[in-house]
Parts: sequence; C-alpha cells; structure tokens
Amino acid sequence: MSSGPVTKAVAEFIASATFETLPAEVAERIRLLVFDAVGTLAASTHPLVTSSAGIGAFAAAHGGAGPATLIGQSMKTDVVTAALANGTRGYAIDMEPHHPEAILHPIAVMLPTALALGEARACSGRQVLAAVAVGCEVAYRVSIALDPKQLYALGFHPSAVCGTFGAAATAAVLLELDAGQVVRALGLAGLQASGLMAWEDDPREDARPFQMGMAARNGMTAALLAEGGFGAPDRIFDAGHTVLRAFGRDAGAGPLASGPDGKGWLGVTELAIKPYPCVAFLHPALDALDALAGEHGLVGRDVEAIRLRFAASGCHCIDANPLRSHCAQYVLPVRLARGGLVFTDLFRDLRDENPEVARLAARTEVVHDHGEFEDLFPDFYAGEVTLVLADGRTVSGRCDIARGYPEAPLARHELDDKFTDLVRSVATRRRCEALREAAAGLDDAGTVTTLAGLLGEPAVTAPDSMD
Repeated sequence: MSSGPVTKAVAEFIASATFETLPAEVAERIRLLVFDAVGTLAASTHPLVTSSAGIGAFAAAHGGAGPATLIGQSMKTDVVTAALANGTRGYAIDMEPHHPEAILHPIAVMLPTALALGEARACSGRQVLAAVAVGCEVAYRVSIALDPKQLYALGFHPSAVCGTFGAAATAAVLLELDAGQVVRALGLAGLQASGLMAWEDDPREDARPFQMGMAARNGMTAALLAEGGFGAPDRIFDAGHTVLRAFGRDAGAGPLASGPDGKGWLGVTELAIKPYPCVAFLHPALDALDALAGEHGLVGRDVEAIRLRFAASGCHCIDANPLRSHCAQYVLPVRLARGGLVFTDLFRDLRDENPEVARLAARTEVVHDHGEFEDLFPDFYAGEVTLVLADGRTVSGRCDIARGYPEAPLARHELDDKFTDLVRSVATRRRCEALREAAAGLDDAGTVTTLAGLLGEPAVTAPDSMD
C-alpha cells in the first residue's frame, strides 16, 4: 500500500473495527444515541416538514429500485438514493444528537447510511451500531483536524464536509472493506466533500437538512466505488491536494490518526442529546431562560425585552437567522410566551399567530461577545440571558453546559418521553411501541429489517388510540 501514514492509520482503524472491539462505554453510548435518533427519523415524516416531503418525492421519482427502505414512504430504492433521502430526514427536525466541540450532527448522517446498507446487505444490529460509532468517530477527528471554528469562518458546514468521511467509514465497516479499499474510499470521499453555510438563507429549512443527506449519499458512493475497485487518491490526509489544505487554514493531521491528545472515541462519548428542537447553540440559553422563568415565576407578559450574549463566531448562525430553528429572536420568545418549544414550531411562524411571540421577537437582541464567550467557543456554547421585566427589574442567568450533554445527561424517563412524543406525532400507539422495542433492542437483532420496515410506514398525523 502506497498511501500516506495518516491516511493509512485512519483506514486501518476503520477496517479493523467491529462491535466487539468497541470499548464498553462506547457500545453503551451508541445504543442510546441510536435509540434517540430513531425517534427523530420517525418524526421527520410529519407533513409539515417540507424537506422530508421534497426529498421523498425526488427519491420516488428518480431513485432506482432496490433493497433499502425510504423512511415514511412504504417503498424501497437503491442504497445511494436511500442514504440521500433518509440522511436529509436525519437532520430535518433538528433534534438529533450532536457534537458541541466539533459542531457536528453525525448521527443524522451515519444512521441513515448504516440502515440503508445494513438492510441491503442483511447486516446485524450490532454491525450497524459499530458502523455508526466508527463513522461518528471519523467525522469528529476530521472536524477537529480542520478546526470547526475555521470551517464556520470560511463558510463551510462541518457536518457536511466531515460527515462525508464519516459516511464513507460507516459504509466501509458494513461492506467489510480491507484497509487498502478504505484508503480509496477516503480518497473518493475527499473528492466529494462539500457543504456551504449558504443553507442559512433558505427560510423553508429544506437546504439545511439536505446537507446531511448529501454527506450520506457521497460517503456511500465513495465506499461502494472503492469496493468495486475504482481508483482514488491514496493520501487524502497526507500530501498533495489534501483535504486539510483545501478546507483548513491552520489544519493539522494529528487528531486524525489517534484522536486529539491521543484519545479515542470522543466522537461518540462526547455526543449530546437534544431536549429542544433547534440549533444546539441556543440550548444553553434555553436552559438559562427556563431557570429564570422558574425561579421568578415568569411568563411572556412579565417580560419587556430579552437579551442574549453569545460568542461572536457563532452569532451569524443565531442572530436574526431566516431559519426559525436557528433564530434566537424566534426560539427564545416562543419558549417564553408558550412555556415550551416543539418541533412543529419550526415549520410554521408563530409570530404570525401569537401576538405575544411577535412582541417578544421584536424585543429580542443578540449581543456578539468578543471576550470570554468567544474564547470558550466552540468547546462551550455559553449563553447569558438577560430579561428586562415589565416592573422595571432586570434578571440574568447563564449556562455553559446544556441539559443532554454527557456532563448533564437527560434521565432515562426524559429520553423515553422524548421518543414517545416524537413518534406519536406521526404514528399509532401500537407502531410507537413496536418502534421503541426495535430501536432499544437493536444490538440483539439478527438484521435491521424490522426496524427499517417500521420506519418505512407512512405518517399518521392524527394518531389513534390503538393499544
């Protein structure tokens, strides 16, 4: 093998991975993360989610016949099209697990990739779990090597750019590629790696999740071509026109071979689970807002104005963003005025329906911090919320680590409640319980056929009370 040493090391890591080689804490964490992600995939089929409907129509019209289920569509297609469509659905409602430090949504890419190929190749649940874990770890290492803060500054979406390599790794595990084939898969992934932050200018929120579908499709294509012997660059992380040089300004290959500081599997163990359906940058702020509302007994009418202080490098993503899921001036007022935030709030504008939301939205300000909060970003999405009250008082609260982070995990009953709330928005009680059982028992499943079949059922938007 003539590949460069870093590319070779990454390829050998991927080629040697199995469920049995996962450390116990990684295996346990990936079970939980996949369980959570199954709920978000199911809910993505809600008819209000235009990206799901649009990509589904595209897949039905242009995808070839094949063995991979299209989620919510009662049909199957080829694995590449399934990866595109279901990967788009993976990020559609913005409630999937995410990696704060690496600014990634890796499960949204890896699980759809693994389900499509796992169903097609009759892989076991454990094989699928291992493939998802490896893909998340590879995407994380690429993001840290490139520096996600730099990627954002240059207008690239880390989840899409780095997720392409993760998807290639996920597919490579299930295809059981050898190290030489994985080298080629990584090279072909590098040729296809892409993703601009320009999706922020699409108020329909279709382009945002399309980035994940794109990464899943491109990574899948890379691995399948490599399996077939297609030629590829063999030193994509080492020399020549490397991905590091293309996407980075101060990139370094060190994190790729063994993870930052020689640690491994941080791409899985440091993934956070979302309690709120919105950009992760706003989760600490929502926790701070919840704490203030609870401590002082506040509702929307008690507040005259909201001010959020956040790291300047991330403010372009949350300050007056046309996307409701990424707009502080929408998310915080909805939470305060209505006492909660649900994923369907992202796909209708409550500023047009609720005068209190509209009033607070007009009086919400984002302060771009160039000091302490900027220094913490992206390791911490620290948010400080200040409320100006109707009686003239001002109260403030700050949160650096949101609920759902590994340091502040959600309780099991919270995870179960989230799963139920999401799935019941599109399914009968019977299907919800069957899907819960299939997702929770994936590591004991001989194939992923049952899980894929349950995810493939169409949405029922007025769920019945069937037991």
